[in-house]
Amino acid sequence: MQEIGIIMNGVTGRMGTNQHLIRSILALREEGGVELPNGERVMPDPLLVGRNERKLRALSEEHDIDRWVADPDLETCLDGDDQIYFDAQVTPRRPASVMKAIEAGKDVYCEKPLAGDLETALEVARAAKEGDVKHGIVQDKLWLPGLMKLQRLIDQDFFGDILSVRVEFGYWVFTGEVQPAQRPSWNYRAEDGGGIIDDMFSHWSYVLENLFGRVESVRCLQKTHIDERIDGSGEPYEATADDAAYAIMELEGDIVAQLNSSWTVRVNRDDLFEMQVDGTDGSAVAGLRDCKTQDHSNTPKPEWNPDTPKEHDFYEDWTNVPDNQTFENAFKLQWEKYIQHVVADGPFPWDFTAGVNGVQLTDASYRSSQEGRRVDLDELGI
Repeated sequence: MQEIGIIMNGVTGRMGTNQHLIRSILALREEGGVELPNGERVMPDPLLVGRNERKLRALSEEHDIDRWVADPDLETCLDGDDQIYFDAQVTPRRPASVMKAIEAGKDVYCEKPLAGDLETALEVARAAKEGDVKHGIVQDKLWLPGLMKLQRLIDQDFFGDILSVRVEFGYWVFTGEVQPAQRPSWNYRAEDGGGIIDDMFSHWSYVLENLFGRVESVRCLQKTHIDERIDGSGEPYEATADDAAYAIMELEGDIVAQLNSSWTVRVNRDDLFEMQVDGTDGSAVAGLRDCKTQDHSNTPKPEWNPDTPKEHDFYEDWTNVPDNQTFENAFKLQWEKYIQHVVADGPFPWDFTAGVNGVQLTDASYRSSQEGRRVDLDELGI
């Protein structure tokens, strides 16, 4: 069986370990590799690299991985025969490492965002294009069961003309004073690449574009609601990054999207993420796994009357969308498609151009908040 070497940089973090290593690459190995269009299979062979020798050693021993390098000289790793370079480091470290991989002729796949600023993201994307390497960026939310059901409804023209989209995302992240925080402290330090806009708006960019159309403009308000938190060692630190963002976006096709993203909100909805889509013929609400609909013929006709108790249960007017398929891990599905793209030239539209679009929306959202105005997003040439 053919093997394909994958340099995995930054997999000692939460997402890198759980989603990319264990639930994607190791899961694909357990399944006998990635099946190619011709029926042959290719086996991913990971090389773990990172700065923390203790974590790398523990990972390699726990999962029986032979190849790992701590505190690497990346150029030395890139001199080997591994075909793919994958980067899940913190954002400020990513562009330089990806550029080195491109210069070494490696195909490159990385976590979002592609870079911390638009100029650098464009530089990386253009280098990948000019270097003629196969490049991809993680867009895992497209394979969430709830959004796949929503895509099915769109493909079946369930909504008629889509009018608006509303997104509610977030949950309460503890400050570390009474209970330990469930997110790392760098997420709340702007100087380390933290902030909910940096973290989530790259996701919103590709979700909105793939489901509904390109984002044409944004109005955004960023807030740091909690300005001091406690880190994992019990030390207080200044939270300099935004922990909430409130945005209105205009999409092509005259669709309006409202998005509230917050780590300072307590959940009173069916899921940590909900997207409601309203159209002329029907509406839907999608979460991470579930989706429910209400078509025009089943829409109630409420009347405003706050003087009497509410008798109608509006939740009963919605119908669950059935699974109709088996849903696999979203990260693993995209890894499988990327490996097929590298080895067999399979289709893979989720490239660095899409990564640049995510950074562009992030940049425009920050500028909108800082300047107090709407910011248009022009189409970029790469």
